[in-house]
Amino acid sequence: MNQRDAFDRVVASLHEAALDDAHLAAASLLIGEACGSQGSSLLIGQGPADNFRVSSAGYYLRGERREDIHLEYLTTYHSHDERVARVRQLPDSRVVHVSDLYSARELKTSPTYNEFLPRISGQNSLLVRLVLSPDAHLTLSLPDPVQGDAWGSNQFKMIERLLPHIRQFARVRRTLAGTKALGASLTELLDNTLAGVIHLDRSGRIVATNDRARAVLGRKNGLRDEGGLLSAWLPVDRDRLERLLAEALPLRGSQAAGGSMLIRRPSGMPGLTLHVHPMRVPQMSFGTSSVAALVLVMDVASRPTVDARRVSEVLGLTPAESRVAVLLASGKTVPDISVATGRQESTIQTHIKRIHRKLGVSRRADLVRLVLSAGASPDS
Repeated sequence: MNQRDAFDRVVASLHEAALDDAHLAAASLLIGEACGSQGSSLLIGQGPADNFRVSSAGYYLRGERREDIHLEYLTTYHSHDERVARVRQLPDSRVVHVSDLYSARELKTSPTYNEFLPRISGQNSLLVRLVLSPDAHLTLSLPDPVQGDAWGSNQFKMIERLLPHIRQFARVRRTLAGTKALGASLTELLDNTLAGVIHLDRSGRIVATNDRARAVLGRKNGLRDEGGLLSAWLPVDRDRLERLLAEALPLRGSQAAGGSMLIRRPSGMPGLTLHVHPMRVPQMSFGTSSVAALVLVMDVASRPTVDARRVSEVLGLTPAESRVAVLLASGKTVPDISVATGRQESTIQTHIKRIHRKLGVSRRADLVRLVLSAGASPDS
């Protein structure tokens, strides 16, 4: 396989893996093959220094997911791994050898370097930090090269070419995870109440929107529907949006690429964060109705303020049930709610079952609609 084919396969695989974790193993295998590595791992770190959390988009060695390695590292080595604080200080997109993150003395004494890394073929690995937001970054780790002990210039060039696409994969994945939509089908995404969802065909025309996206487009405040095509208010944003869409919907034979941007608004309100994500269209699909690109729109300013007391009164929930329902509507998970309320996860699950039974709903999307409608404060 030549370098171009290897690159195109990785990018296409990242597009699928951003939407569904089921494709992570394939993407990791292809990243390793393209870079001449024995695998890859993606760790996402976020939060302030005193409450920094690490999650994994997957640790894969020789194409196999190794959850045992990930858990062992987090529970046994991460808290005293000397390189952790240094990785956080690395310049964005700089590729470094793992040995450069340890002092000469630590190369002889570090348990992580001398006990853990040899077991996962990692003493000659490469790392690179990608900034995702002011308080979040992704660390890509590539285990030792498959051939020889040295990394070649072509391998470094391939890594550098892939980094923008890996960063975009992480952005889209974090957005979907944050809106409880990771793994959702295109149809299910249209039921999402936490993100604006727009489907585009091959020509860039809008073929479907969910309620939140429809509301954003209807206000024509920054982003608008111009005769079935997406457009932005400011000319500079309009030009950039056109370029993003052209890259996501290229002419046949060219590799599609995703991208993100901020859409500014004339009212002085916070801007809209927009992610354009290419979709794989079946080769035998010649119609224009097939979804060729997914657009996610995050409008923080439009998220309504929910009054838990109003939710309790209008929907007939107990105060405890109302609080759980409001937290669910804000996008919190059961573990999140457990921490926020100081109750066991099993108790939270019991509350959720009772809420569903009282309201006569079975889907979270329906619950969210009811809660937002019942609990919206007058100033929302």
